[in-house]
Amino acid sequence: MTMTDESETTGETAKEARAKEAAAIRRRWITLGEGIAVLAVTISAMTLYINWSDKQDRRAEKTAESQAASVRAARLVLHADSVEGDRIRLRPTDPRQVVQSQTILFPKALELTPVDTTGEPRIEADWFANPLKRAREQAKLPDDSVGDEKLPVAIITRFVIDGEPHESAALYDIGYGITGRWLAGHRLSLRGLSLVNAVTVAGAQKALDRRWAGMPAGRSVQ
Repeated sequence: MTMTDESETTGETAKEARAKEAAAIRRRWITLGEGIAVLAVTISAMTLYINWSDKQDRRAEKTAESQAASVRAARLVLHADSVEGDRIRLRPTDPRQVVQSQTILFPKALELTPVDTTGEPRIEADWFANPLKRAREQAKLPDDSVGDEKLPVAIITRFVIDGEPHESAALYDIGYGITGRWLAGHRLSLRGLSLVNAVTVAGAQKALDRRWAGMPAGRSVQ
């Protein structure tokens, strides 16, 4: 082979090498570009997922808050708005709750008919005074109370909040005082109302009778 042929062969080899190197560089750039594109798509997908997840979390939180608020709104607690000696005027602790009607249950042993009220939540001493006095007499309780005596009642309340009707049942203790003598007669003075616990409407009477049976006057009237 002549020197010219060797030179031409060497030149072709160098060209091929440069072409291969250039192709390799292009492949590397293509691979890098593809990687960057995949990374960009991945980041975009992750961003979309995080945004979606945040929105779902916020929706879940708002739903939970709304449900909790609804549960709180539906939980009725009554208290004495005013006490007038022989009458306790009642109202909900939540001003948004509007009482429509109530049924007041008394211990069965007192043989009292439940009292229904409409529009004016209240408790009146005349509803239960005489049977309660007889129960105290049978139990040989003091003529005069030394503190606040208690009479348990169950109150079933139908009320409205934000236009939605609800029903609630709970046991309450009526606080009262008693003065006088058996021959001269006794007088009850109502003192207030305190919540004992919530009950179901169906189980209200049974729970009430259990509580009454554990009280001094209730143990003598079965």
